[in-house]
Amino acid sequence: MDFGNGALAVSNASFELETGKFLTILGPSGSGKTTLLRMIAGFETPTSGEITVNGKPVDSAPPHRRSIGMVFQKLALFPHMTAAENIAFPLKMRRFNPKTIPGRVDEFLDLVKLGGYGNRRINELSGGQQQRVAIARALVFKPELLLLDEPLAALDVKLREEMQLEFRRIQHELGVTTINVTHDQREALVVSDDIIVMDGGRIQQHAKPVDLYRAPDNAFVAGFLGVASFINGHAVPGGLASGENFLSGTHAGDFADGTAVRGAVRAEQIRIAAEGGQLTACDTRLTGTVRDTIFEGERQLYVVATEEIPGITFRIYHHDPESFGLFEIGTRVMIGWNARDMKIFESRAS
Repeated sequence: MDFGNGALAVSNASFELETGKFLTILGPSGSGKTTLLRMIAGFETPTSGEITVNGKPVDSAPPHRRSIGMVFQKLALFPHMTAAENIAFPLKMRRFNPKTIPGRVDEFLDLVKLGGYGNRRINELSGGQQQRVAIARALVFKPELLLLDEPLAALDVKLREEMQLEFRRIQHELGVTTINVTHDQREALVVSDDIIVMDGGRIQQHAKPVDLYRAPDNAFVAGFLGVASFINGHAVPGGLASGENFLSGTHAGDFADGTAVRGAVRAEQIRIAAEGGQLTACDTRLTGTVRDTIFEGERQLYVVATEEIPGITFRIYHHDPESFGLFEIGTRVMIGWNARDMKIFESRAS
């Protein structure tokens, strides 16, 4: 997709999605994810390539001629209509039999757990209820594909997490093929069968959530999904060398010794202890000082600077509630990890 200024909003993006699956396109602002969704919906025209839905090309079809339902970030509900009238609108536009419309609307009000709310105006509904109306309106004509353009972004954290589960329940119940766009990592992991990570207009990786998290293809994916600490160095057998230090890790790719690399180790995979004797099972052990400590409810986050590798800090998640707050700022500690827990990427792959 070329916007005419020499910059490609989306470049060489190619993927397939199995019928009935839930795909999330994940990436930072400006990564191309929304442009990709808008091309599928028909609001943008690709400068090359082809888009097919159920094997049928849809490039030349206007948005209203594509069998696609869409939920927008701003919902775009009609405030002068009731919930039921909003849901009925796409049926009337598609010239459904008027006698069947009330029953279909009631069916989808029940699906989104709004039975009995059909006569309420939009401004009489809570934010979560408005989300449900928007979902019902997008699904009531039973489209072949459902597109979600960050519809949960404006909700508070608790309601957003509740609606993530609702999206997943409804999608499972109907079996509708769904493509969701978000920058929320947790949302992507919770709702998706597959995830695409985008950056710079390109697909960086397309995989199942657990594979994406455990085996990222490059340093960008490793850093974008979850919390990771990065160490620059050069490749050596069994890990990387940073200055005079050897750090155990697993090479994610085939590159020669001496190649410039970045090692990534996730916060939950680093161990922290008062003394090295408690980390004898770790392949790598470093001496450090706690620079910050943050209580996050179900876990404690420690930020540790090490003597061996100056200039960077390691972020560490500690999940044992019996020892939360054990290490105060300024405390000397040992940290460590196993070779399998540090993924090492060629620097240019980031």
